[in-house]
Amino acid sequence: MTDWTDFEAIDLSDGETFGALLDRAETREKGHFFEFFAEGDELVHDPGLSLTQHGSEQWMGQTLNHDPAYWRADTARERDFDAVPVHPDYLLACVMGITVEDLSEKGGYFLGRDDVRFHRPATAGTPLAVTSTVVDTRTSSSRPKYGIVTWETEGRDRETGETLVTYERTNMIPRREPAATDGGAVGEQDEGGPTLPDTLVTPDGEHFEDFRRALDAAHEEHAAVAYRHERGRTMDDQLVAGLPLATLNTARQHHNRDEMADSPSGDIVAYGDVTRSIALAHARSDEATYREHRFADERFHDFVTLGDTVYGFTRVLDADPEAGPERAGAVTFEHVAFNQDQTPVYSGRRTALIQRDT
Repeated sequence: MTDWTDFEAIDLSDGETFGALLDRAETREKGHFFEFFAEGDELVHDPGLSLTQHGSEQWMGQTLNHDPAYWRADTARERDFDAVPVHPDYLLACVMGITVEDLSEKGGYFLGRDDVRFHRPATAGTPLAVTSTVVDTRTSSSRPKYGIVTWETEGRDRETGETLVTYERTNMIPRREPAATDGGAVGEQDEGGPTLPDTLVTPDGEHFEDFRRALDAAHEEHAAVAYRHERGRTMDDQLVAGLPLATLNTARQHHNRDEMADSPSGDIVAYGDVTRSIALAHARSDEATYREHRFADERFHDFVTLGDTVYGFTRVLDADPEAGPERAGAVTFEHVAFNQDQTPVYSGRRTALIQRDT
């Protein structure tokens, strides 16, 4: 009788032998199907990585978020930070990356995120503790092989218990068994489309007063304050695979080209938070950002794959002089990331504190 524990019992370097063995092997799966999730369930994510200055600076450098307040002590003090914080985009990506193994590693589409709030700055060395609660589960009318799940996620300082960031995110998740649906489309489209403004106003500068004056001028002209940003960033291996893996985002769609070859995208795709961060970097380069405050209604509209170039477009919605500290005012923007074909790939509403010109 063959002793199958004997190292030499099977020659696994022989392709035919190994192929026959592999066909019989059961795959030990990672991640969860849609049926696993039930409203009200709480998931505690592990491991929770510790934030690092290197990770923050790597994220900023690769996504063009070149804000010295997040790497230089003198600028951090000028912005009223107690110490040099990590960049909020890096913090958000790390918190979400930790959740992927439990929530979305099976694949599916990242549909959007809402009510992103930064409760306090985080510094290098902060260990993360992350939990998610299932808010809603529902059937996808257009894709019977998927369900739709919404989670509320909280990222905390593991040592102090203080909340750092919270948000709601929604994904399509593969079902173990396809659902019976009517196959109808989700939502109705307005065939006529909106009426576009005749004039677009561009702020004269980067400070709060420039945005406020632009909004006042647009109101008088029945115009909109909207402009595009010059910079673009082409997606390379570091952005598409390197940055997600550095945040423990193990979703196969970012690093497994074999698995993604037959997917609708046809190739590995960028982590949504990388695409988002690049678009925001383009916008931040044209403003005097003091502090990030809140994001809402974030949506991902199309795939971003290797070789795509991400550009940015911004519309200014509001400028509130009463919000924030004395040296800044709150400006609310709508940001759109688009590719080389002018196809929107991300959009979201952002409120940031913008420095005054004093």
